[in-house]
Amino acid sequence: MQRHILIVDDEAAMRQLVRIYLAHAGFSVSEAKDGVSCMEKLSAGVYDMVILDMMMPGMDGVEVCRRIRERLPEMPLLMLTARDEVESRVKGLTAGADDYLTKPFDSRELVARVKSLLRRTQPRDEVEYAIPEYHLRMDVETRNATVREERLALTPKEFDLLALFVKWPGRTYTRDELLDRVWGPEYEGDTRTVDSHIKNIREKLRDAGLSASILATVWGIGYRFEVPK
Repeated sequence: MQRHILIVDDEAAMRQLVRIYLAHAGFSVSEAKDGVSCMEKLSAGVYDMVILDMMMPGMDGVEVCRRIRERLPEMPLLMLTARDEVESRVKGLTAGADDYLTKPFDSRELVARVKSLLRRTQPRDEVEYAIPEYHLRMDVETRNATVREERLALTPKEFDLLALFVKWPGRTYTRDELLDRVWGPEYEGDTRTVDSHIKNIREKLRDAGLSASILATVWGIGYRFEVPK
């Protein structure tokens, strides 16, 4: 399952450059052009990390960083700064940034910092996701999914899809979100790909003794893994 990173920078060229670097490294990437749109995206979606420019008009990176920390204290946060000054770096770190990178930077260093930060702040890379009420467990390290200790024979994409739902039960995903998170932003297929994979997962859940309805269709939007009552 791809890690989803939000890039926040008022310069479109910089956002595009960082997107290219991260996409080539296998990450899923979304963009925000300012602090306001950053907070809106964080409220509407699920991200594994934020890369935040310090110098932005309006709400600057330091203020955005503080707000992210208030709302999402565990979110990994990498600050980008054009100034190689101690005072500038200290401001970002004091506001809650986990690490910083000075512009201009090499693509290899950016990717290395991102991977290092994800390892340090998210030992979620991880354990296992579980819904005990359904006796469903998913080990993302061994890529093994079981229901009542019986293994589900899932394809790689089916595993990634189900893991995403089990990780965030009750959250509704649009088909486009699922394509972006599981197949990646470069995938050029259509949303019927998601539908066919969901159908297959439901059949395998049913064969394992679970109700296929726990992977529910949210009409006009997408899909949701129903939270046990």
